[in-house]
Amino acid sequence: MAFPLRIPRINNNDDFVKLLKLHAAEGDRVKTGDCVAQIETDKAVVDLEAEKEGFLLKVLCEENERVPVGEVMMWFGDRADEPVPEPIKNDEPVTANRTALGPTAKARALIKRYGLESDVVPYQSERLTAADVEAYVAGRDTGSGEHQPAPARDERPSVPGILQELSPDEHGMLGTVAWHRDRAAATYLEVEYDQGPWEQHAEEFMQRHQLMMSPLIPLLAYRLVEIAAGAPKINATIVDGRRYQYDRINLGFTVQGVETLYLTVIQNAEKLDPLEFVQSLGEIQRRAIARKLKPEDVRGATIAFSSMARWNVSRHIPILPPHTSLIVAHAAPRNKGAAVMGASYDHRVLSGFDVIEVLEKLTRVPQTQPEDEKSAI
Repeated sequence: MAFPLRIPRINNNDDFVKLLKLHAAEGDRVKTGDCVAQIETDKAVVDLEAEKEGFLLKVLCEENERVPVGEVMMWFGDRADEPVPEPIKNDEPVTANRTALGPTAKARALIKRYGLESDVVPYQSERLTAADVEAYVAGRDTGSGEHQPAPARDERPSVPGILQELSPDEHGMLGTVAWHRDRAAATYLEVEYDQGPWEQHAEEFMQRHQLMMSPLIPLLAYRLVEIAAGAPKINATIVDGRRYQYDRINLGFTVQGVETLYLTVIQNAEKLDPLEFVQSLGEIQRRAIARKLKPEDVRGATIAFSSMARWNVSRHIPILPPHTSLIVAHAAPRNKGAAVMGASYDHRVLSGFDVIEVLEKLTRVPQTQPEDEKSAI
């Protein structure tokens, strides 16, 4: 029986992705895990892999085409001569009860803002999108002779200029900034500390494991994972007025590529020991710089760490990634003096006292156990 490969949802705010390149042709036999296509999301370029062994029967998308998330991109089969299912044609607008996917994240936010019910808003594609909600609201009669206003649009500046489309990476940054602005009660605080003990700890770790570079920043990020394991409240977000407690720790780590800032993700970081974490982070950084990230490399951060020390930045205030309550900001020492450790946090989830406790633990070198480098919080 033929089976489909659908466009996956890599980022919560992505309703479309761009098919950059096909790595397999119709009639090819592929093995499980073979790269069959490369897509570009708002945050990264990722490889799509064959989910099982079989023959590529039909490709439904073209290179450089923008494709909706969830749409069938390819059909595979156990035999090369298997028939491909015919697409379902429907000229009627799609309504909410015709799909199990539900509204997109942006659409849900607008539905809540305008006090709507999702099943009364018509839409034309596989899912209810923000554009569908805006169109419905703009044309809805409120009963008072006036139309409900659409979401505010930016005013055109008085200085002449040209409108240019944003790149997928820039769209991703816009979505992240919008979530930080519109959803979180974003706040920032910082503490000063002596980085010397951490540098010594990293040097000893590097020599013991024969590493080529200082693991200072990866070890600090791993320490954040340890702290989150002992204080689950910081590994959470707000959903419908309640705290949503994650059952795993996916550590988001910012990586600057040649032209793109990525939020890479170490999945299930709490299950790794320090050396495994350092090695995993090094590998994901190399893939980001080479633009060869996998879907799981940029998906589902639950807490995050950012550093601008390599550029000698002594203070920065990072943007909260969507659906996180804390991102730590590591910076370079000021004139070879005290260093600064800061954090942007969602005040809906955490208080200043909660974050100060995290930063104080983070600035202290843990007491390691020589046999496995595990540390106690």
